[in-house]
Amino acid sequence: MKTQFTTLFLWLSLMMILMMTSCNRLLDEKSDLRLATPITLEDNQALLDKYNDVITNFAASGMVGSDDYYISDANFNALMYEEDKRLYTWQPDHVATPKSAGNDWYYCYKAIYISNSVLYNLDTYQIPDAANVRGQALVFRAARFLDAAQIWCLAYNKTTADTDLGLPLRLNPDMSTPSKRSTLQETYVQILSDLHEAVDLLPVQQAAATRPSKISALAYLARTYLYMGDYEKALEYATKTLALKNELMDFNSLNPAVSFPIKDLNTEVLLRTSMYINLAVYSPIIRVPVDLYQSYSDHDLRKSIYFKINPDGEIIFRGNYTGGSSGKLVGAATDEIYLIAAEANAQLNKVPEAMNVLNQLLVTRWQNGTFINLTAATKDAALTVIAKERQKELLFRGIRWADLKRYNRDGANITLTKTVNGKTYTLPPNDLRYAVAIPEEIIKLSGIQQNIR
Repeated sequence: MKTQFTTLFLWLSLMMILMMTSCNRLLDEKSDLRLATPITLEDNQALLDKYNDVITNFAASGMVGSDDYYISDANFNALMYEEDKRLYTWQPDHVATPKSAGNDWYYCYKAIYISNSVLYNLDTYQIPDAANVRGQALVFRAARFLDAAQIWCLAYNKTTADTDLGLPLRLNPDMSTPSKRSTLQETYVQILSDLHEAVDLLPVQQAAATRPSKISALAYLARTYLYMGDYEKALEYATKTLALKNELMDFNSLNPAVSFPIKDLNTEVLLRTSMYINLAVYSPIIRVPVDLYQSYSDHDLRKSIYFKINPDGEIIFRGNYTGGSSGKLVGAATDEIYLIAAEANAQLNKVPEAMNVLNQLLVTRWQNGTFINLTAATKDAALTVIAKERQKELLFRGIRWADLKRYNRDGANITLTKTVNGKTYTLPPNDLRYAVAIPEEIIKLSGIQQNIR
């Protein structure tokens, strides 16, 4: 089996190069590798379990550009890759890292390829009792497409989605099919199709949170509909998710004296996927803005659980939902679903319901006996409170970039600024740079259309 997986890994790597390059010369080359094709259910489950790129290396480019953190001039100047510097300062082009280091696009489509390979194997070899494995592959593919859409596409807008650029929708492992970009509407239709199919295939829970379940598929549907601005559907699927699993950690039970108070695979994690460790979001060099830190009440236990203050007064984030790992959780968790339900209720003008859901979450975050329920008199007031709490709760979870895009789509008028080496960089609301430039080497080798700058 070890030999099989070694051979398969080499074959997958070769196929990924072919897909990424779309180069006729490479397509004509023949591999002399003898592939041991995964024809059993166990083999295909192992593909999803053992190829770490399926559950790790989700895109970090959005977090690099977000306002959740900053890095010092010295650390900026010391960054190894020009790519990181350009992403951090919202440059309109994207110089990719050396191939040996990979990039967000590479890891995204490598994971999609693995999911497609599993789906192809299940169909081609008519593998019995495959519903669970098929559902997992569909969720992983949908999660990657959704993650990618937040980086390389504009915010979903139903009035322009039929013409806005979407993603190349690779739906099978056939490397001879040229890549081309779909519309944004087609991209989201595919994401929703995968997730809805998966819901009917998956068990309610899995043996481990690293495998997608019915609960996590429902959670991703809630997230997708929220990003699309379909608040009725977002509320429907958030409610269905919480009906099956609504546990929250009581932060009063966590120990702020330990290095990483939040455990990996804690009770809130619905699907354990994590972010590619881009140097610009590497834990030892990133710092939390003082005004964000000060927005937490002294009775809010997230202030002591999420953060540590260095002797020099700089604020470090340590609230990873992956425990001590420097990888940041980007998968679904129940705290996010509470916030989706709260926001969707507010958007539907159900203000009391929105605040009730929000308070159910927040009471578990505050020191016992100190929390006073938050209230709001209007829809707009509720949405303002929920947006603040969403940033504070989901800090470093790979969500902020997508939130900024959709908030501005809906009229929030948020302008981001960063000062590096004495120069101020600005990202206005709805700027085209919110659709991050695809790595230039991918454009040159594949011929797909670059984002409009």
